[in-house]
Amino acid sequence: MSQTIVAVDVGGTKIACGLVTLGGEKPVISKVEKVPTDAMAGGEHVLATVLEQVKAAIERADEAPCGVGISSAGVVNPRNGDITFANELMPGWGGTHLGAEVTAATGLPCRVLNDVHAHALGEARWGGGRDAKSCLVVAVGTGIGGAFVERGQIMLGAHDEAGHIGHVCCPAAAGVPCSCGATGHLEPVAAGPGIIEEYVRLGGDATQADGAPMDGAEIDRRAAAGDAAAQAAEARAGRALGEVLGSMCNMLDPDCVILSGSVAQCGPAWSDALAEAFRGQAMPPVAATPVVDGELGGDAPLIGAAENFVSSGYAEIA
Repeated sequence: MSQTIVAVDVGGTKIACGLVTLGGEKPVISKVEKVPTDAMAGGEHVLATVLEQVKAAIERADEAPCGVGISSAGVVNPRNGDITFANELMPGWGGTHLGAEVTAATGLPCRVLNDVHAHALGEARWGGGRDAKSCLVVAVGTGIGGAFVERGQIMLGAHDEAGHIGHVCCPAAAGVPCSCGATGHLEPVAAGPGIIEEYVRLGGDATQADGAPMDGAEIDRRAAAGDAAAQAAEARAGRALGEVLGSMCNMLDPDCVILSGSVAQCGPAWSDALAEAFRGQAMPPVAATPVVDGELGGDAPLIGAAENFVSSGYAEIA
């Protein structure tokens, strides 16, 4: 029997909202609309936008949805749908009673999951990990997030934040400040902004030919064309991520590692460095762990949010 869920992905830049129908051979996503998050306007503004988008999706539905599944930036308590923590990229979002507010506004039950956890749940059940018993999913873009999924269940941890792989210690980041307030974490050297910063430090342009700020896609194009600074910046990021992935496989022993996000689309300067560093850190029993691309792209968190609505979707550590 099929079920249609309003699925929402709340990120720091945009909010995507549509309908996901489960119960067939694969999820069906329809009538998705995207609007800017306008996160700097504050948590109340973001909440108002979410409620507006959910109500609009209900109106677009051909049949009444059974509930609302939300994927959200920040640390989420999935038992009550509260956002328990959000950093400065989402000011005022922490403390939002998101699930309760959606239910009060729509009359529909609502379940909320962290955005990377939702992304991982979607990939594990329907994407790159659908044939695996366990997988480590890592999203690498403006930031770095991750999740460990075993037998279709997200590992949350004691404080609902398991999987923050961007905030583990990394030798290449020694002394480098991180957005979380610590130093030496993976994210500031291996995420997109870290690649741009390193490229400029090595003598690369800070702007593109048309005057636009330098971005990762342009650096990757330059790396492919033989730009030594671009290749070195990507290799540094790939090497740092590969070392951490090898270490994580030593600890978690997943069937596979799934990489997604814009940085995961970088060329051989990045991917070759990642593979070599992974082999250098992984113990022999896990050295052959497949590292594969995600398959669902931007649909993954919407599918994961819907999946989380209809099933437990996560596992707590007692």
